Amino acid sequence: MKIIDIRPTTVTVPLEAPLRHSNGAHWGRFVRTLIELETDNGLVGLGELGGGGEAAENAILALKPYLLGHDPARVEELRWMIANPTASLYNNRTQLLAAIEFACLDVVGQQANLPVHDLLGGRVRDRVRFASYLFFRHPGTDGSGEVRTAEQLVEQARALVDQHGFDVHKLKGGVFPPDYELDCFRALAEAFPGHRVRYDPNGALSVEEAIRFATAIADLNNDYLEDPTWGLNGMRRVRENTAIPLATNTVVVNFEQLAANVLNPAVDVILLDTTFWGGIRPCVKAAGVCETFQLGIAVHSSGELGVQLATMLHLGAALPNLAFAADAHYHHLRDDVIVGGKMAYADGSMAVPEGPGLGVKLDHDKVAEYAELFRELGGYPYDRDPARPDWFPLLPNTDWADPTARYRP
Repeated sequence: MKIIDIRPTTVTVPLEAPLRHSNGAHWGRFVRTLIELETDNGLVGLGELGGGGEAAENAILALKPYLLGHDPARVEELRWMIANPTASLYNNRTQLLAAIEFACLDVVGQQANLPVHDLLGGRVRDRVRFASYLFFRHPGTDGSGEVRTAEQLVEQARALVDQHGFDVHKLKGGVFPPDYELDCFRALAEAFPGHRVRYDPNGALSVEEAIRFATAIADLNNDYLEDPTWGLNGMRRVRENTAIPLATNTVVVNFEQLAANVLNPAVDVILLDTTFWGGIRPCVKAAGVCETFQLGIAVHSSGELGVQLATMLHLGAALPNLAFAADAHYHHLRDDVIVGGKMAYADGSMAVPEGPGLGVKLDHDKVAEYAELFRELGGYPYDRDPARPDWFPLLPNTDWADPTARYRP
C-alpha cells in the first residue's frame, strides 16, 4: 500500500456563541483543515488540524514529495522525514505531522479491518468520560448564549448536565479579574455538590495571584488547577504552595519538557493533545513515561471536529492510566462534517468508534457547505476579541489591578 495523493480542505463550522479565553476568543466558529490521504488501493484516510486557509493548505501540499509512494504503515519513518526534532528550530511541522499520522493510521486500520485503538495495543475501556468545558461567552448571532455572570455560568452547566450527563466541570478563565472568576468558579462548584471541578486561566495569572487563587479554592472538589501561571518555574512555585494537583497543556508538550518535569517536578497531570504532541502515537509514548513516573494524564482538546475527536477517543480507549475525564470543545459546535452528524454523549461519556481505522467518514456535502462558509468569512485572529477591537493579551495579566482596566465583567 502506497500513498498516491493528499488533499487539504479548510472549513469553518459555527459554534453556539463566541468562546472567550485569556488570549482572545474563538469568534463564533472553529476554523479547521481537513486532510484526505489516498492510497493506491483506493482507501482514504482522514486527518485534521487547527487553523486553515491558503497557508495551511500549501504547507500540507508542500509535504507531497515526502508522502507520495510512501507506505502509510511506516509512521515512525514519516516522523523523522517530516518533523525531525533536530531541525525543529527551522521547520516545526509537529501539527502537520499529527494530521498526517491520523490519516495514515486511519488507512492502515481500514486495510487491516481494525480500529485504530487496536493498532495502539487494544482498548481498555469502551467509553471515554468527558468534562463539561465551560467558557465565558459573548452572545451568539441570534443574541443568545451569553455567559458573563455566575448565574449564566451555572445555567450553562446545568443545561449540559441535563443534556449530556457530565459530572466534571472545567471553567476556562483568564477573561475577567481573578476575584470575579473566583466567585463564578465557587458558584459552579457549589451548584453541583459531588461533581468535580477544574479551573484553567491559560497561564494568565502571576505566580502570586495563582497561589492566592489556589488557596481560595482549596476546599472545593478539584480535579486539578490547570496552567494557573506560565512556565515550568512559575508552575513549580505554585505547586510548592498548594495541595491541589497542577495540570498543563502549555509547558509540557514534548518529550524534552516531560523529561525536565520528571527531573524537577512542576506539574502533576500532563494533558495529552493528539495535535500538539504530533499525533496519537507520541501521546501513547508520553502516557507510558507518565505511568512509569506516576504522573497523571488526561486527554486535551484543541477545538476539534469529528475527525480529531475520533483520535481523542481512540487514544483515551487505549490508555490504562487515564484517571481523569477528557476535555472537549465539541458540545459547543452547532454541527459537524462527519457522516451521521455530531457524535453523542451519554452519561457524561462517549462510545469509542468500533469501525476500521478512525471509524468516521466525511460527509462531503457538509464539507462543501463549510468550505464555502470559510471562503465567505475567512479566518479570524485567535489572539483578538471581536468585542474589544483595540485589546491585546498580556501575560501575566497586570491590567486586573487597575480599576479602569479593559477586563471589567
